[in-house]
Amino acid sequence: MTTYQPGLRESATFDRGVIHDIQRAAETGIYDIRGWGAKRKLPHFDDLLFLGASMSRYPLEGYREKCDTDVVLGDRHAKYPLHLDIPVTIAGMSFGALSGRAKEALGRGASEVGTSTTTGDGGMTPEERGQSKHLVYQYLPSRYGMNPDDLRKADAIEIVLGQGAKPGGGGMLLGQKITERVAGMRTLPVGIDQRSACRHPDWTGPDDLAIKIIELREITGWEKPIYVKVGATRTYYDVKLAVKAGADVVVVDGMQGGTAATQDVFIEHVGIPTLAAIPQAVQALQEMGVHRTPGGVQLIVSGGIRSGADVAKAMALGADAVAIGTAALIALGDNDPKYQAEYEKLGSGAGFYDDFQDGRDPAGITTQDPELQARFDPVEGGRRLANYLRVLTMEAQTIARACGKSHLRNLEPQDLVALTVESSAMARVPLAGTSWIPGQM
Repeated sequence: MTTYQPGLRESATFDRGVIHDIQRAAETGIYDIRGWGAKRKLPHFDDLLFLGASMSRYPLEGYREKCDTDVVLGDRHAKYPLHLDIPVTIAGMSFGALSGRAKEALGRGASEVGTSTTTGDGGMTPEERGQSKHLVYQYLPSRYGMNPDDLRKADAIEIVLGQGAKPGGGGMLLGQKITERVAGMRTLPVGIDQRSACRHPDWTGPDDLAIKIIELREITGWEKPIYVKVGATRTYYDVKLAVKAGADVVVVDGMQGGTAATQDVFIEHVGIPTLAAIPQAVQALQEMGVHRTPGGVQLIVSGGIRSGADVAKAMALGADAVAIGTAALIALGDNDPKYQAEYEKLGSGAGFYDDFQDGRDPAGITTQDPELQARFDPVEGGRRLANYLRVLTMEAQTIARACGKSHLRNLEPQDLVALTVESSAMARVPLAGTSWIPGQM
């Protein structure tokens, strides 16, 4: 540990972290790869506050007055839209990045509270399908494990055009995680690093996407809702194009969203914060007349959702539901301090997620190692996740009642104020104590 020396000042541009990165690059000749999401400080939900009810609005009494949480996803075109009990869903995380037991636990926890989980870039596993009441099948550029039978087994299909941690880039799965089973599902050689494609092989634009959506509807008898997921960049235009192409649901993933593995430079320097993306998406839906209308297009927001306050704030800004990924893994038991000594052997530590992409997660969640996987109990993991989802929901209900709302979807931007000029401009809500929104008259 470097001790403080009087008179020395660390450079704001070339601090010790930057110096370390330059030295590592010079020594190895390769870029840094890691998992998780952006670590830099960004405007986020913590920069917003709710205006609780008092005289001008009356709060609801928690013991006597209901605050509903249900949401319907995909009733624009699908014969069987998803009816979820809570507006918190599980984001796509692949078998390969996660162990089979972890995928099972996600299905168990989500089903216990009446919400959905999502397959990820690795195909559909029997463990996840067997334990998931509502399972969304991700249709990615890689097409790993994709087949019509699994599309028909799913309850919805999510066409992935981008991910918040790496919009414009493909995913990575290092060879340590590509076991015989993973390789078989993905048609890959065992033990060889895999890099997913960054765009779909059979279309180049929104007109082709419209054709693909029709194909998927025909394969599944027009039964399944079709989601389109975009990484938050040019959100306003991407959402409009997704709606025009025929999407039932649009998923917008901000740059605080996680990833199994990609270049650090991608995670930290590509995309826009979740807080900035939501109003752009809502504006696009409103201008097309499909935001919170009968038979409209629902908006799911992901990227950095951690608490019931985050859920409530995302919905107040216009989301119909949210998706969680990193938080769900932590709820299962990942990053547990009881494994601190083993994290240190990896060159990491509890709370950092560095070097987890190597497949040696001591919690048995983000690994394919049989001995490490055996440490993880999917039944207990599912119980923990269900508890966490219940807490998120209760926290969001508490806030909604305090704002006088009888349903989470009744939260609105007028219930919010911002603490900083940046967050006020991004979220398009007034700076606290004023009526001023930067950039607006």
